[in-house]
Amino acid sequence: MSVSPSLGASPRDGSRCEFFVWAPAAGRVEVEFPAISQAREGSNERGALALTQVDRGYFHGIFEKVGPKTRYFYLLDGEKRRPDPASRFQPEGVHGPSRVMDPSFPWSDASWSGLDLRDYILYELHVGLFTPEGTFDGLIGRLDELVRLGVTAVELMPVGQFPGGRNWGYDGAYPFAAQNSYGGPLGLKRLVNACHLRGLAVTLDVVYNHLGPEGNYLGDFGPYFTDCYRTPWGMALNFDGAGSDEVRRFFIENALYWIEECHIDALRLDAVHAIVDRSARTFLSELSETVDRRAKRLNRRVYLFAESDRNEMRLIAPRELGGQGLDGHWNDDFHHSLHTVLTGENSGYYVDFGRLGQLAKAFREGFVYSGQYSAYRRRRHGTPSRGTPPERLVVFSQNHDQVGNRFQGERLSALVPFEALKTAAAAVILSPFTPLLFMGEEYNETAPFQYFVSHSDPALIEAVRKGRLAEFGAFGGAEAPDPQAEDTFRRCKLNRDLALQGNHNILLHFYTELLRLRKSILASAKVREVLSRGSENVLLVHLGGGREAISFFHFGKTAGRTTLDLPPGAWTKELDSAQKRWGGPGSRIPQFLRGEEPADFSFEPWSFAFFIDRKNS
Repeated sequence: MSVSPSLGASPRDGSRCEFFVWAPAAGRVEVEFPAISQAREGSNERGALALTQVDRGYFHGIFEKVGPKTRYFYLLDGEKRRPDPASRFQPEGVHGPSRVMDPSFPWSDASWSGLDLRDYILYELHVGLFTPEGTFDGLIGRLDELVRLGVTAVELMPVGQFPGGRNWGYDGAYPFAAQNSYGGPLGLKRLVNACHLRGLAVTLDVVYNHLGPEGNYLGDFGPYFTDCYRTPWGMALNFDGAGSDEVRRFFIENALYWIEECHIDALRLDAVHAIVDRSARTFLSELSETVDRRAKRLNRRVYLFAESDRNEMRLIAPRELGGQGLDGHWNDDFHHSLHTVLTGENSGYYVDFGRLGQLAKAFREGFVYSGQYSAYRRRRHGTPSRGTPPERLVVFSQNHDQVGNRFQGERLSALVPFEALKTAAAAVILSPFTPLLFMGEEYNETAPFQYFVSHSDPALIEAVRKGRLAEFGAFGGAEAPDPQAEDTFRRCKLNRDLALQGNHNILLHFYTELLRLRKSILASAKVREVLSRGSENVLLVHLGGGREAISFFHFGKTAGRTTLDLPPGAWTKELDSAQKRWGGPGSRIPQFLRGEEPADFSFEPWSFAFFIDRKNS
């Protein structure tokens, strides 16, 4: 073949279909069409059709009278009946046949070219929990609420086909196939189209470090996995051994599928620290280069965000300087610094945090651990991030990991008082970094976010239960929720009607005002100065670059008082969390302040105030 086709099943001219699969572990590959499924779809019954072996272990064939909606398996050496590794749809789940999908869709987002990274305000959600329906179409009905809130990018937790109907998404076995219980690929495309029509970007969480344990048949096709490394979640993917060129192609083509065919704007690359790759040119570098080229061809802004707990600046350093060339980096240090100051927790990885000066450093530089010794890791940790454009670091007070990986899945609202929730929101949203909100935090959702699965293998179910218990050795706690129980999933469903009630509604409006201020005042903001007073639990953050602004944070449990030297300016208060309109006890912070002279402040517990310079802004 002079031109290599796309992996999977690609319809041609309505009545033909081209199949292309990498299966070097098989000597013979056929496409089998299940008679029962064909009858259900109204198609003609077909037998098994042989593919032709071509270069480097690929098999190829073009067959007549095989159109969209046709269900099929690959038959390996006449014995193993397997779904397509690059299946676009698994209507009967991870063990059922794959279905040929027509890639065309009536898009109406032709004028959409994406957002500038500086305009991203991420809202992370789980499709199955966000609405009563738990579907892509159900989510469309809630998009206007997110627009009114002020977020600009919906981030979907992984949607690749996983076992059953309940899962976080990180047990996916078919990276190309949008989850059947969510609405499949057509439902996803309808959601993306609806987001773009409302000015919302769509970020998708993808998992390129492992596949789930159930329905994972890639090893029957070829060396997708390696024994040289392990991940905490199962076999590591083969990105640097024999056959790794084809494994890389599979996942890079997956990224391009989401971006080009499904119009996704950004990919969050899950746990890239678990991708071990000793190649001279790494998979991540090749991925970023390929995506950059495709984005230019499409005339769209597309981003790759790395989730890593290693504080690795090389992930977002330019490729020409030896970096991986990704666009953004999750910053767990900001979360840990903020969380420990708010809660006082010091177990597990929180043992490295808890001092207000660390939160000050997070505001000033990004990473807190930039090469110094970590007691939790018992070694030096991290690289410096000073000078990094702030929009390239993603910060949060909650996300699916930091909530869901707690023993009981408690949200921050179960750990701190209402006033502290407002201060935490301000620290994230009015920082210079790219903020991320976790579904429901904006109105103080009370449902936990616990770990849940719906596997079918009893041995696997028991292994997951035991593994979940072992994972919390550092945190301790009461009896863990059963991940397999449907009740565990149901108790995590959001109750968005709470947003209409009492303090829930007040917090929603407070978040809305924070996001309005961020957009109108803090565009292109950078940190000018950070001052922390640990003994008084006070933090001052001076932002500039656009309009000049200062934020005052008081993290004390009781009222406090301090004297601060303010930056030059005529400062006017724009927001004060202690005001009664925001459910506070009433504020004692004046409306106007003048810089270049000491100012006395009386702070309420867990309070925050935001000022802008009317004279020089």
